[in-house]
Amino acid sequence: MPIPVYNGGMSVKKTTPSRPPNSPRLRLSDHAKTVLRGRYLAKNNAGRIIETPAQLFWRVATDIAQAERLYPQASRLPQAAQRWYDCMARLDFLPNSPTLMNAGRRLQQLSACFVLPVEDSLLSIYDSLKHQALIHQSGGGTGFSFSRVRPHNDLVASSSGVASGPISFMRLFNLSTDVIKQGGTRRGANMGILRIDHPDILTSSRSNRRRRR
Repeated sequence: MPIPVYNGGMSVKKTTPSRPPNSPRLRLSDHAKTVLRGRYLAKNNAGRIIETPAQLFWRVATDIAQAERLYPQASRLPQAAQRWYDCMARLDFLPNSPTLMNAGRRLQQLSACFVLPVEDSLLSIYDSLKHQALIHQSGGGTGFSFSRVRPHNDLVASSSGVASGPISFMRLFNLSTDVIKQGGTRRGANMGILRIDHPDILTSSRSNRRRRR
């Protein structure tokens, strides 16, 4: 069974079939179809949906199956694509959101979680902020440890000023997250941590409690 090859615009080469297998039949709830239409089904430049749920699963299955090319028996690739499709169609297993969004398309970013370093310098902090925005744009989520950032009101020798502290930079990362939607469809996901022995840990705890109210 030949494998359909998708390009970034989600068109299919004429020499290969574009239809997914006829079985197993998809049994999706109305709510699941609504979520697929809102977040995962490919759209054209006009924002019109150009694939069905079955085509989405087939796009993902054929893309994941390309890993078979790394092994001597690459002839297993069609069977691997069929097995992946069967697994998703039966809802036995579904991959993460970036895979559903990006597999078989130009972006090809399939990872969900990235840990970015945040050192005690403006260069490092804003470099990570830039990478956070790009990762969120592609559908991924990010995690940070702000424990290396010097505490609030600590001396900054290079400018003879005082530091704003890690909490202020946490707010900056959170604001960037509000601006950049993950994959263009939803708010980004972050996890920020601060070691319990950091001088600003109580300030961080109070800030989190106020945010939950």
